[in-house]
Amino acid sequence: MSKAAGRPVSPSALSPPALGRTVVVKIGSSSLTDERGAIDEGAVARVCAEIAATRATGRPVVAVTSGAIAAGLPVLGLSDRRPTDPVTLQAVSAVGQGRLMMVWDRHLASHGLVGGQVLLAPLDFAVRDQYLHARATLGRLLDLGVVPVVNENDAVADDEIRFGDNDRIAALVAHLVGADLLVLLTDIAGLLTADPRLDASASLIEEIVEVDHDMEALAGGAGTARGSGGMATKLAAAKIAAWSGVRTVIAAADRQGVVADAVAGAPGVGTVVRPRDRILPARKLWIAFAVGSSGTVVVDAGARRALEADGRSLLAAGVVGSEGRFIPGDAVEVADDVGSVFAKGIVTVGAPTLRKVAGVRISDLPEGTPPEVIHRDDLVVLPR
Repeated sequence: MSKAAGRPVSPSALSPPALGRTVVVKIGSSSLTDERGAIDEGAVARVCAEIAATRATGRPVVAVTSGAIAAGLPVLGLSDRRPTDPVTLQAVSAVGQGRLMMVWDRHLASHGLVGGQVLLAPLDFAVRDQYLHARATLGRLLDLGVVPVVNENDAVADDEIRFGDNDRIAALVAHLVGADLLVLLTDIAGLLTADPRLDASASLIEEIVEVDHDMEALAGGAGTARGSGGMATKLAAAKIAAWSGVRTVIAAADRQGVVADAVAGAPGVGTVVRPRDRILPARKLWIAFAVGSSGTVVVDAGARRALEADGRSLLAAGVVGSEGRFIPGDAVEVADDVGSVFAKGIVTVGAPTLRKVAGVRISDLPEGTPPEVIHRDDLVVLPR
């Protein structure tokens, strides 16, 4: 077993958010379905038993499930030739989602629990009103003692505007409900030091203090044919959770008592990703991770220093160019003059206006032009 080196964790980083104690448990397609793509009843039964045991300790639980498309394929006779066009996949999801939820309902009910289906799309996080509505709905379900069962709304999601994996949804939901723990269940023990298929000496990394480029490189690429994610998507989700003040455990779905061990912090349960000692406020987390970028604003070295070191707003004087089509209120990436993206924010001016005023001091701006291109309250310096 090994631990990843990094910054020490301050005690405040381990404190749960105000709502606290909620656990978000995500399980993917590769762990929920068999080799034919059919729902594995035993796998659902195991995770529902884990959820019931956690609920019995007084902790609310939100389940995030994949598997709608995988569950729909065998019903439609498509297990051996998975379609690739988005419209057919959406239709398959519509068939599979109901069957997936029936299985969840049945196994939750065997423990005296009520499940409530919640289908989310990126716009539920990207549009502020919908974000607040989703938070209120999930909060009320938890108040009523329901186990929300969350999935991406694949049946109607535009292929251009979708998450594509439920790991990121699970991390955003953890923030949304004020959870203090995110458990990502997968088909291996956690992040390993190497690919065990290539290196017999590969061992579990038990703890990550901070997800950095080396860790992301170690995670590799995509997962199985039945799932849309892999370890890379789980580390990306863990990074979002860490910036929310949420501890993440990546662990094997078939480990006995895995959720209870994750809650208890048992050694060797999986890979634990610690929350950061400085967390992003809700709005800045939303900007950084939930809203898609509509373009890029390029700034000079002085502007980068002012944004990173001094926490200032971005002014037109520091802008040297822009890419893409964006209007006031859109999210954009902020890059330096060598193309390195280091921040993200909400612009106050559209692309045509910005091109006209790039490099112009505040005193020389045309009348009616906002003094800041991105106000500091709407700007996030991205984690490296």
